[in-house]
Amino acid sequence: MQAHSAPASGQALLAELEGRQPPYPAWFAWALDQEPERERVDVGDDTTVEMLTWGEPGKPGLLLLHGNAAHADWWSFIAPYFAEHYRVAAFSWSGMGNSDWRKQYSLAAYADEIDAVAQAAGLFDAPQKPVAVAHSFGTFPALVYGATRGERLAGLVSMDSAILSPADRERLGRQSRPTEDAEPHRVHPTLESLVQRFRFMPPQPCENLYVVDHIARRSVYTIMPWEKDGPGYTWSFDPSIRQTLERGDPTEPLRALRCPVAFIDGEQSALMDKDAQAVRAALVPDAPVIRIPNAHHHLMADQPMAVVAALRALLAVWPGAR
Repeated sequence: MQAHSAPASGQALLAELEGRQPPYPAWFAWALDQEPERERVDVGDDTTVEMLTWGEPGKPGLLLLHGNAAHADWWSFIAPYFAEHYRVAAFSWSGMGNSDWRKQYSLAAYADEIDAVAQAAGLFDAPQKPVAVAHSFGTFPALVYGATRGERLAGLVSMDSAILSPADRERLGRQSRPTEDAEPHRVHPTLESLVQRFRFMPPQPCENLYVVDHIARRSVYTIMPWEKDGPGYTWSFDPSIRQTLERGDPTEPLRALRCPVAFIDGEQSALMDKDAQAVRAALVPDAPVIRIPNAHHHLMADQPMAVVAALRALLAVWPGAR
């Protein structure tokens, strides 16, 4: 297997491959071979989202929520490792992945998407309530759901999300949203020319280029026809979301949660530094916290098997015997 050095943080991680697909280790190839069922779910407002499911209906539910500008396939190499014991579902938020775009986005609408997908996937059909696992931005609509309908969940696991009030963000110098106007994505003439430009946000290094490549290729929207009757390739997320979506104060729904909460962080995460950890600990001092060694913000890309092990161990004992 060819080894690849990790590009520096902020670089296009796949640039050195020039569009070539890196080899997969056996565990990763096995996971991708466990093809999910892919369906469309009506979430209201003339909007449908893509839903991926693994495992048998009737088993305890596990709902996986991705971060901003990402998509459901960020979980497609993690979810199969839970399918033996859980009914697992992941979906792409509207405006991301292969889901429909909206004219206006809100955390309330995203919380409604959680409920619609959980019902469509049959996550409420088991005797046990489902658990939601949310990475990064996915935590914010999950908190809104947990504060308004949290009695439907056994618990919420937040992965590497800095839950800061507007005052905390200002005090810590955290920019809440981009200041520049959103611009349409550029269209590229080849898939390879686009994939090699993929970057994580926030920037970070990652040695597992096969994971990055998989995520990048699933982040692409194909325009057909584009130029000279050939295809064009661009990113699939709506660039206006980050400028227009109001996040409000996420500490308010955290205080009002109607279900238990636990946290999994990347030990090297630039977002979950000591300041962000201190703010969170003051809000929910008794919540379990697991820190993944040698993992940055995108911890399922950095340490996927450690994330699987941490989640399995957590779910075995929290929020009660499953």
